[in-house]
Amino acid sequence: MSSDHEDGKDLRKPFLHTGSWYRMGSRQSSMMTSSQMIRDRSVSVLACVLIVALGPIQFGFTGGYSSPTQNAIMRDLKLTVSEFSLFGSLSNVGAMVGAIASGQIAEYIGRKGSLMIAAIPNIIGWLCISFAQDTPFLYMGRLLEGFGVGIVSYTVPVYIAEIAPQNMRGGLGSVNQLSVTIGIMLAYLLGLFVNWRMLAVLGTLPCLILIPGLFFIPESPRWLAKMGMTDDFESSLQVLRGFDTDITVEVNEIKRSVASSNRRTAIRFSDLKHRRYWFPLMIGIGLLVLQQSSGINGVLFYASNIFQSAGISSSDVATLGLGAIQVLATAVSTWLVDKTGRRILLTVSSAGMTLSLVVVATSFFVKGFVDESSSSYAAMGILSVVGVVGMVIAFSLGMGPIPWIIMSEILPVNIKGLAGSIATLANWFIAWLITMTAPLLLAWSSGGTFTLYLAMCAATVLFTSCLVPETKGKTLEEIQFSLR
Repeated sequence: MSSDHEDGKDLRKPFLHTGSWYRMGSRQSSMMTSSQMIRDRSVSVLACVLIVALGPIQFGFTGGYSSPTQNAIMRDLKLTVSEFSLFGSLSNVGAMVGAIASGQIAEYIGRKGSLMIAAIPNIIGWLCISFAQDTPFLYMGRLLEGFGVGIVSYTVPVYIAEIAPQNMRGGLGSVNQLSVTIGIMLAYLLGLFVNWRMLAVLGTLPCLILIPGLFFIPESPRWLAKMGMTDDFESSLQVLRGFDTDITVEVNEIKRSVASSNRRTAIRFSDLKHRRYWFPLMIGIGLLVLQQSSGINGVLFYASNIFQSAGISSSDVATLGLGAIQVLATAVSTWLVDKTGRRILLTVSSAGMTLSLVVVATSFFVKGFVDESSSSYAAMGILSVVGVVGMVIAFSLGMGPIPWIIMSEILPVNIKGLAGSIATLANWFIAWLITMTAPLLLAWSSGGTFTLYLAMCAATVLFTSCLVPETKGKTLEEIQFSLR
């Protein structure tokens, strides 16, 4: 191994060789009985995914926290509506900062080290919120949470894509978004039973479990290969595929993929004229921007008002129900994505969102012309609920999980850190923009707002059906070769 690899190896050592799986080693595996050696390769990969999925659960819990706690926080800390709105939006600001740093952190100290770094500010942030007596501590805690979430949102899908077998990568990649929806639902559910300070303390649990869990899973073999750590790379891949599996073919494919990429050679802007760079970058950024431009955060922001207008008295319980529907729909997506393919699910999802938003927009336009005491007004309220539920289901089936999967699959290895940071930053910036403008747009015209969102969903249908490549069933190396 060259000296520049040795220079960086000591810094990364704690993240590479800790954990019982590495201590077993491939040499010891030869001494095992045949019954001990026969392992389904999916078991090791699934265990890794379940551990790193604690990061997206934290992501979702952060997003869902402000909904059940708004009235109590405003009352206890004497906040105005604008001050609480600032509190809610600061997680997006922190996430943008985390997104900028995420790619370089993940490239330098690895995927596991990046998640370790993300977990620490999340824990500190939740404790700041829990003990806050005034707005500075409250705001600082929210910013720290957002910073950690920004790193998690890039690192987890990349790690899952790099460890998963090609026939399982879509389903396992969807676990990222499934975990986000579980985190949102947990925040809604626990918020019904505990106060906002205790809910913030409970928010530390995913990361408190994640930190020790990271010491029991292997580092991404593709990152190790890129960094020139050949022995560690092969050991990691052997653990993930099972000690009785011949990994020779996959090892050679990965080595060939990274052979032309030097980790110390920076990508130049002039290189972006090549299709192998600009096309995947356009797809990755485009999908993550369109995901948020659909207005999903604006729709969820207004969900409780829609439920109230439809005559549903307990909007908190209805919002919890909406969160449960989102979890179930995302779970269905994890099963479908490796069977039907990414592109068709994205197209069906965005088309379903477009039709659902037509229903929502129409109901609000009609409500503006009928008397509030009429049966038509009540019917339009129910219709708007149907549209919102339909949009959430359609989003969860495709546009929720799949943009993150495709971003992690198609970006070339030598620009993945920089390009992934840009794509993640773009996603969080649009999320912040939608969240901040939704109240203003809805005050202007509810029907007009949802019309704007449906126009973006219609544009997404065209984008996915015409430009997005199908990556189902291909190795990451095959995907990279097809984009040249």
